[in-house]
Amino acid sequence: MAVWCVLAAPGARAEYAVLQSGQRLHITAYERTGDTIRLTVAGGLLEVPADSVVRIDPEDTFLPVKKLQLLDIPFAELIGEAARAQGIAPELVASVIAVESNFNPQAVSAKSARGLMQLMPETAARFGVTNVFDPRQNINAGTRYLKELLERYNGNLALALAAYNAGPDKVEQFRAVPPYRETRDYVRRVAKKLREASKARAEVTPQQ
Repeated sequence: MAVWCVLAAPGARAEYAVLQSGQRLHITAYERTGDTIRLTVAGGLLEVPADSVVRIDPEDTFLPVKKLQLLDIPFAELIGEAARAQGIAPELVASVIAVESNFNPQAVSAKSARGLMQLMPETAARFGVTNVFDPRQNINAGTRYLKELLERYNGNLALALAAYNAGPDKVEQFRAVPPYRETRDYVRRVAKKLREASKARAEVTPQQ
């Protein structure tokens, strides 16, 4: 976790706020107020929990995701492409797939969720999926949905994952991770996978 010593960012150049979820937000200023951090982004201000911000990267030294090597996993290239397109960490997408289907593109749940990212029929239809068992279509749609949830919950990974599992309506109902054992186990399992994948990435990524 970053140590927030200086909280007045220079306004002359843009920077990136890196969130625990893997999101990188393009910002022009940031300021901590109590337990929140106010980020200046295109279009206005965004307040996020202070502990959700991992670090601030200067724009001139920011390393784009596309320059990093994805871990040795099935469908790595498709995962990397989808993650880059949506601006989220490929490890997060891979972690969701690992928990949802264990990388089985033909997986079908008892609730009719299908494919690698276990898309429900209505979700697949909303994102224009014509073949839910096609890895590229499934990963692209699932990643877009995941990004949508991350934005909806301001980068709160636990809430986004809970909504992915139980649905946004349940998260809105409880205004927290729903008190369902399945959902809470799901959030813990994906978070654990993500920590492991991020640690492995750090170990194999060359230092700049």
